[in-house]
Amino acid sequence: MKTFTLSAIALSLLLAGCQPATNSTVAETPQLPTETVAQSKSPWWQDAVFYQIWPRSFYDTNGDGHGDFNGMTAKLPYLAELGVNALWLTPMFEAPSYHGYDFTEFYQVESDYGTMAEFEAFIKAADSRGMKVILDLVINHISSEHDWFKRSAAGEAPYKDYFIWRDDMPAAGSGWGHAWSNNDKPDAVWHYNDTRKAYYYAAFGASQPDLNLRHPDVVAEMKKMAKFWLDKGVAGFRLDAVRFAMEGGPDAQADTAETIRYWQDFNQYVKSVNPEAYLVGEAWTDIPVAARYYGDGTGLDQGFDFEVGYKILGLLKPDASAEAQFGTMNSNAKALANAAVLQQNVQQRSDSVAPLSFFAPFLTNHDQERIGYQLQQHDAKAKLAAAMLFSSPGTPYIYYGEEIGLTQGGTGHDVYKRAPMLWDNSTQAGFSQSANSWVEQRELFGANFPNWYPQFLAGQLQATDRSVATQQAQPDSIWQLYKLLITQKKQRPELTTAGSYVVTQQENGVVQIERVLNGSKTLFVLNLSNAAADISAIEHNGLTASWAFDVDGNMLAANGLLILQSQL
Repeated sequence: MKTFTLSAIALSLLLAGCQPATNSTVAETPQLPTETVAQSKSPWWQDAVFYQIWPRSFYDTNGDGHGDFNGMTAKLPYLAELGVNALWLTPMFEAPSYHGYDFTEFYQVESDYGTMAEFEAFIKAADSRGMKVILDLVINHISSEHDWFKRSAAGEAPYKDYFIWRDDMPAAGSGWGHAWSNNDKPDAVWHYNDTRKAYYYAAFGASQPDLNLRHPDVVAEMKKMAKFWLDKGVAGFRLDAVRFAMEGGPDAQADTAETIRYWQDFNQYVKSVNPEAYLVGEAWTDIPVAARYYGDGTGLDQGFDFEVGYKILGLLKPDASAEAQFGTMNSNAKALANAAVLQQNVQQRSDSVAPLSFFAPFLTNHDQERIGYQLQQHDAKAKLAAAMLFSSPGTPYIYYGEEIGLTQGGTGHDVYKRAPMLWDNSTQAGFSQSANSWVEQRELFGANFPNWYPQFLAGQLQATDRSVATQQAQPDSIWQLYKLLITQKKQRPELTTAGSYVVTQQENGVVQIERVLNGSKTLFVLNLSNAAADISAIEHNGLTASWAFDVDGNMLAANGLLILQSQL
């Protein structure tokens, strides 16, 4: 069946003709004043749509193969056209690694990305477009190349106790090991330092020693660092690995009461600098545990809902399973049987110790296999994933490239998930004027790492519908749907957390997600199956279509999508 988009009027008439005959009349849908959304007094992040940028892969302006601050500034018009109004930058402090989660400086930007002046110009340019920018802040650990760690290893005061040291390796069976995998491997988290002749705790590997967040000097420096960047104009922080801030022994390496209190204190300080500053935490765990970081309203402002993406993927790819890195949640999607899991997900959020508005849903991030890759570049399913994400309550996050169905060149290394953006079908897909992008620079990955990118890029360039430029020109592309969903998320009151959320599934498998608030209504109709389905029984009650994907008469095609809405 051919893909096409129907106008709202045509589809409204089409569906009206498909309704089962009844004696009832359709009541006119009341119009809501346009001021309804504008008068919202909720914190700004509750009305935001976030876009996660991996700076090294976004856009290169100086031809060195690395994305940079000027590149992000140059692409602000693109982001504005897409409709996002908040940006999350993964680490952009000076660091020895390509990923930056092991930074060596608290107050310097990554030189690969440009200068501090260029970063400041980017912040100002984003602000002029009404976009908030948050930074990835790593407080749990820093680099083993940081001056602090070198001085601590040498036993210098006051740095001696800035990290967590012990004289001997814990015995096997003691319970030490990665908190997210429930193993019993002490050498996974305790590492020997030859200078100090002692072992230091580093949950994420020897190159990233954990800071001692009980030390008053360390606590004070983390606050000083936060203020420094807030004073630069950033709107807040995405806090990395919040679960592991304060370990209390082999059986208390994550989610301790002391950890919750640490973030409450940190939040109190951040709000003293800027009452509107925003903190969102990466607590990669089940919803009831993640909700604890709300801290009775004094903890983090939001936390990510790591479950909803797994559930969406499971509905679109029933044989899917994924590794829950750095978390302990059950990510096996094989158990997902029907769309009731979406209702259960939202209900679980509502039943937690945090409000529904605490949770930020997303499909994937930089630590996960891309949704486009997991769905094998099935564009129809990518559209269904987007619709399920944006129909879910909460502040949505988009990982760069998801809006064009960006895929990846393989698995087994995180770099595959973080490859350059595809802007057009020119050399290097418009990302860089360099002959080689950063993913091809072998010094970053070792001489034995395969040079996978040229072949991957060639395949993507041959698939002429994979770039931003191409999808912007197509009326029914993934990009166009994301643009619509973002617009609706920001404008329609029922798509806020105040709107009701009801999921129903017909016998033929068609899923309906209904959002309603004060007479304003959005109805998502999704066919998740591989066969066309009859939708003639759907009660649209005067709703008109804002999007129709593969609708023909009274049939919704395989993996089809229809969005119906009342008039605002």
